[in-house]
Amino acid sequence: MVVSGVIAAVLAVAAMAIPVPYVIESPGPAINTIGTVNGQPVISVTGHDSFPARSGTLDLTTVHMSGGLPDSEVNIFQTLQAWMSPSDSIYPSELIYAPGTSQAAVNSENTAAMTGSQENATAAAFTLLGIPYKTTLAIASVPADGASAGILKPDDVLLTIGGKAVTGLPVIQDVLAAGKGTPVAVKVLRNGAEKTVAVTPRANKDGKYLLGIALQNRFTFPFTVNITLSNIGGPSAGMMFALGTIDTLTKGEMTGGKHFAGTGTIDPEGNVGAIGGIAQKMVGARNAGADYFLAPAANCSDVVGHVPNGLHVVKVATLKEAYAAVSAIGTGTESSTLPTCK
Repeated sequence: MVVSGVIAAVLAVAAMAIPVPYVIESPGPAINTIGTVNGQPVISVTGHDSFPARSGTLDLTTVHMSGGLPDSEVNIFQTLQAWMSPSDSIYPSELIYAPGTSQAAVNSENTAAMTGSQENATAAAFTLLGIPYKTTLAIASVPADGASAGILKPDDVLLTIGGKAVTGLPVIQDVLAAGKGTPVAVKVLRNGAEKTVAVTPRANKDGKYLLGIALQNRFTFPFTVNITLSNIGGPSAGMMFALGTIDTLTKGEMTGGKHFAGTGTIDPEGNVGAIGGIAQKMVGARNAGADYFLAPAANCSDVVGHVPNGLHVVKVATLKEAYAAVSAIGTGTESSTLPTCK
């Protein structure tokens, strides 16, 4: 009996160590975008006057993700712990990662997203401050089964489509919609030389005609904004980087010495987009001492019911709204007078 009991106990312990196909989201660290990390400013400027903050905090917030990958697994015990924690969330791994995805692939994708987020943040900050810059649309990738496979190439810069100058994505969308799938002339800059090719767009399941390419903005800024931060990936810090850049480029203390945190993607026009893990990010923000949290309006359904005690949430849809909220609270406006998630 004793032997069988010992065996059962050993088997139970062994079973608890077996990996399970789940991903756990938990609060990650908050990092002050107008502060320093390892003695170096997170945001610095080269070639233009800057005004580093002497007080206040504009924290970007993060989520720690574990499990779901061959080289990052969680066991039953860890999953049960997360299930009992009010600040953790658990998801089936297939909802987060495609089968066969590696940690290296996730890291690479997150790094690319972070780089794009920082560039968009600089562009959005410059747009709000009225600082002129140049932008072009370049091809990031061409899927092998897409309409442009073997015709367009990564790093091609789009100049015209259907004879119209490519000033933004809406131009491309309008030309393709009007053409209804007929071949369209696309002029690109490739290796320093202009080249015109013909592409036959294909309709997706929604009937929308596409070139079958992934695009990225490329910017030429009049001076350099350096954002130095390692081991943080993804696009969700964009809004906070933009706010930190604005504070660094303007005189005075935008925060009024107060502790803000937030999250949200950003595009060059200053639109704030939804992100994942906002419940964990609010907990991380409050754990770091934040009193005010800037949340994307598109995430309000995820915010309601998950706000930690003592944290005041302000909903924002644009960088202009976020900047106005921080400035208002920084000069003494009560946060209760500003829009929130309900």
